[in-house]
Amino acid sequence: MSDRKLDLVIIGGGPAGLAAAAAASEAGVKDLLVIERDRKLGGILNQCIHNGFGLHTFKEELTGPEYADRYIKKTQALGVPFLTDTMVVDLSWDQETGAKFVTAMNKESGLFVIEAKAVILAMGCRERARGALNIPGYRPAGIYSAGTAQYYVNIEGRMPGKEVVILGSGDIGLIMARRMTLEGAKVKVVAELMPYSGGLKRNIVQCLNDFDIPLKLSHTLVDIKGKKRVEGVTIAQVDENRKPIPGTEEYYSCDTLLLSCGLIPENELSLMLGVEMSPVTGGALVNESLETSIPGVYACGNVLHVHDLVDYVSGEADTAGRNAAAFLQGAQTQNDTNVKKETEIKIRTVDGVRYSVPATVRPEHMSDMLTVRFRVGNEYRDKVLAVYFEDEPLMKLPKRIMAPGEMEQIILQKKKLEELAEKALAAGVSAPQITIRVEEKA
Repeated sequence: MSDRKLDLVIIGGGPAGLAAAAAASEAGVKDLLVIERDRKLGGILNQCIHNGFGLHTFKEELTGPEYADRYIKKTQALGVPFLTDTMVVDLSWDQETGAKFVTAMNKESGLFVIEAKAVILAMGCRERARGALNIPGYRPAGIYSAGTAQYYVNIEGRMPGKEVVILGSGDIGLIMARRMTLEGAKVKVVAELMPYSGGLKRNIVQCLNDFDIPLKLSHTLVDIKGKKRVEGVTIAQVDENRKPIPGTEEYYSCDTLLLSCGLIPENELSLMLGVEMSPVTGGALVNESLETSIPGVYACGNVLHVHDLVDYVSGEADTAGRNAAAFLQGAQTQNDTNVKKETEIKIRTVDGVRYSVPATVRPEHMSDMLTVRFRVGNEYRDKVLAVYFEDEPLMKLPKRIMAPGEMEQIILQKKKLEELAEKALAAGVSAPQITIRVEEKA
């Protein structure tokens, strides 16, 4: 039993949810609702007061709040309704009717259930828990995730500490190295377990190099000193198996340790729903329409896979919003009996390529061109990014450098894929594949 029925529910009011809502509304969906657990729309962008956002989407450089405000105003102008301070606590669906049930709660309405024809998952991502890092030593005051420190400084206006060591070189950690420095703190070092940084190259330059903050690759934390408050930490170099090398220890006195050890999609609701998930990204497996394994359920933004640029989040969410509208207006889904299974092409990622979004492609549902985004699993220099349809080369792109911290992309042409799929089926290939791999230069 539901308290309310809607065509579309969008879970998450950050950049992905807002862009998806705007696109769905512009495509004709009026019976929709955005649900956001925070007090205001905008998501994590509200605490990202640095600039660098919007260069692709708006052709100008904006801060996080400015970027979010553009989409907030757009959805308001379109009349998109939203609920803030509202937590979605359960998500389920009826396989017979296709109805989705969104259970949420807030202080005004208590617990309530919305029955929806379609749902867009746009819950974003969260930082990895420090408990999973197995850092030896005590757990005194002064240990924060980089995102928590960012919230304290940018939203609450208070400093976590004055002498700082940062473990991990994710983008939030790099940005906080600069932010803490600008606020008068001394950032002693950024230690990174991997032999490459997890952040954008531009952030390494602008946030570390410009402030003479050392970045120590292939290093990890081996001890924390201090019982009531952090007094110092010891880092050490690691070998190829990521084990500390005895004799390489370095001690840094500090009162604050920031952990910037990666982001993971916020997918508890997706798991409740029974969506098929990627073991690599921790997000849903989707097709070219960003539809999950459950018809009428779409995923976009960092809940799908962690992006490097918010502009790509918004572009992806726009696609999800438009395709959700098409679903509601009667277009086919991947589970329709009218869609030939043999026309579904799997994208296989091997030899240095970790995953792709989307994971499958149906050429008949593509627009003229489809952007496929992915990340590599190591740092590569002077290699070739090769794409094949079965054994036929589609493209070979020389790459001066590829790194895990920055997404790569290829563009697939609908007409070409349709021709190749028809040729493969005629040859008796029932499940054609596209393969993306890293190769040596010829």
